[in-house]
Amino acid sequence: MPKKIIDKEGWVEKGFQKFAKQGINGIVVEKISKELGCSKSSFYWHFKTKEDYVKAIINFWIKFDTEKIIEQVNSKPIGKKQFIQFIRLVFMKDEYLDFIFYLKRYAIRRKQIGQILDLVELQRLEFIVTQLLNLGYQKEEAITKAKVFYSYLIGYHERYRIKKQSDGYMTEVMEEIRHFIKIDL
Repeated sequence: MPKKIIDKEGWVEKGFQKFAKQGINGIVVEKISKELGCSKSSFYWHFKTKEDYVKAIINFWIKFDTEKIIEQVNSKPIGKKQFIQFIRLVFMKDEYLDFIFYLKRYAIRRKQIGQILDLVELQRLEFIVTQLLNLGYQKEEAITKAKVFYSYLIGYHERYRIKKQSDGYMTEVMEEIRHFIKIDL
């Protein structure tokens, strides 16, 4: 049976899925090519090295998990509606949430990856600050609350990564957020 032709995006999406489940140990070209039903050589058509592949996967994650969320939130009217949309998107259960945890571990040995993570975190924090400014908070308070919110978000996902969220989890999240961000959600 002839092998499939897989484009660069197909390789990247599969690599993203594997990295989110197994970290860097999941990025085994031979195994991924078998799962994609293509030859291993097609990998080298798109990527010079495994490191290039990992960088493409990280760029996909940035678009998928940060830029896409910002775009969806910005499609709502500024203020409360944007912030509620933001909360709904970032607290949603996602089978690829472990990506960031594996990436943080991988970055320990890769300074350049750590720098990319720092930039993504800064972009996310700046976005949260903007959301809070739009809700009427002063800049210093918005910065502090953004850091608390982001830490809560990371902790929430760590807490529920292997547990099932309750049916009313969004109400629970909103109630918890009200303790440090005063808004009628």
